Amino acid sequence: MMGEFKRSKLQICFNVLEVIKKGVSKPTRIMYGANLSWNTLTEVFTVLTSQGLIKEVHQESYKRYILTDKGLDALTHYSKALDILDVSKEARVLYA
Repeated sequence: MMGEFKRSKLQICFNVLEVIKKGVSKPTRIMYGANLSWNTLTEVFTVLTSQGLIKEVHQESYKRYILTDKGLDALTHYSKALDILDVSKEARVLYA
């Protein structure tokens, strides 16, 4: 279909970081917020935790994910890169 695109793995990772930054911490809610399948999300969690960008926190009987300082720095630099490349706000949806 016209207008459809496939996000890169990098874009997906930054999209997950952005969802977590907005205060979403439960895995299922992150999955919905980033528009991902469960399998893709678990792969992204593995990458982001191994890089120290997010942290898994066990609360009561479930897991939550929080953004680390390194993850926040990565988002800040990513946003600056989009500014430098002069990516419009409308097009940023494609990159985040």
